[in-house]
Amino acid sequence: MNFQQLRIIRETVRRNFNLTEAANALFTSQSGVSKHIKDLEDELGVELFVRKGKRLLGLTEPGKELVNMVDRLLLEAGNIKRLAEQYSQRDEGQLTVATTHTQARYVLPQVVTAFKRRFPRVHLKLHQGSPDEIARMLIDGQADIGIATESLAEHPPLGSFPYYHWHHGVLVPDGHPLLDVPELTLEALADYPIITYHEGFTGRARIDQAFTDAGLLPDVVMSALDADVIKSYVELGLGVGIIASMAFNARRDQGLHLLDSHALFPQNTTRIAVRRGHYLRDFAYRFIQLCAPELDEYRISQVLAEGEGAERLSAVA
Repeated sequence: MNFQQLRIIRETVRRNFNLTEAANALFTSQSGVSKHIKDLEDELGVELFVRKGKRLLGLTEPGKELVNMVDRLLLEAGNIKRLAEQYSQRDEGQLTVATTHTQARYVLPQVVTAFKRRFPRVHLKLHQGSPDEIARMLIDGQADIGIATESLAEHPPLGSFPYYHWHHGVLVPDGHPLLDVPELTLEALADYPIITYHEGFTGRARIDQAFTDAGLLPDVVMSALDADVIKSYVELGLGVGIIASMAFNARRDQGLHLLDSHALFPQNTTRIAVRRGHYLRDFAYRFIQLCAPELDEYRISQVLAEGEGAERLSAVA
């Protein structure tokens, strides 16, 4: 038994038992993947995969148990490497932060700037993706830290912590009739075409739920992944925008107006998450503290070690 065999087992499951995709992900051949799997099965004396001819259809019962052990073994192997780097290259290395466009564009620039001043020799890899992609990267060990509003609190392998709270705002161009409405309501907003985020991004579910609870069906004519695109089309007069309030800058976004919508939509909470059992180097803890100073190494370690949710910390967020 060797680590390459274990990596192949894990990657085969990740790739939905497609040996070609598993081989490509590991930069090897399909025949090599098949041989490693067969060699391991011969060594263990059990079949790990359900087969139909040469195709793999799923995991056998021993295969299901083995996959959990493989995941823990490879996680700890990565931890050993990070532990060694922590003491041999204390302020050097790579930190991978997976986040959404909204966080990367409007929230993290100051944090990243401060981090790079403190750790100039650490390569900071900022990966943008959907909340589900961010969670998967954390679980698979491809990212050290995840930051998003959706999804992160829903995965048991992750420990997540409240970062900050925010609201949506309604965006209109110069001269729009909503600028003259004494008190903005969902009913008034529903009279206009709406441009907002894609489903699953930046609190979109809470926007939809607010209209549903009010018995309204808004006319969402366009959706986009980020606020910059939404602002562009609002400026062209194609609809009223609903964006994260921190994405608006009055000086930069001239010709547009953000209407206070705190009473219309519920509060959102952006969260910071890490994989339980994933060894974090000192500079990873420092990055988290630059985001939320109350999240020191002790608080993070306690929650991750206990395997409990981080809601206990929400009072200080």
